[in-house]
Amino acid sequence: MISSSVNFRFRKLPARAHSIVFPMVLSLLMSGIVSTIATLRAIGFQPDIVFKIVQAWGLSYAFALPTALAVMPLVRRIVATVVEAPRQ
Repeated sequence: MISSSVNFRFRKLPARAHSIVFPMVLSLLMSGIVSTIATLRAIGFQPDIVFKIVQAWGLSYAFALPTALAVMPLVRRIVATVVEAPRQ
């Protein structure tokens, strides 16, 4: 019997990529959400709204990723100051 489900597997990135991939994904999602809300608020629903959102998202992400990479060490220090370290 042939299985109908296709199982795609991909190689995971090494652990050292976490410091780049985490802010990359976080800034991608956050800039997309904020761009969508801001664009809808500014111009409302229009026939070309998807294009306008993607255009705004691209510009936002161009600033969001470098900013996230730059402030990540500061954020880690702030969080370490405010949050108790886990007990081992």
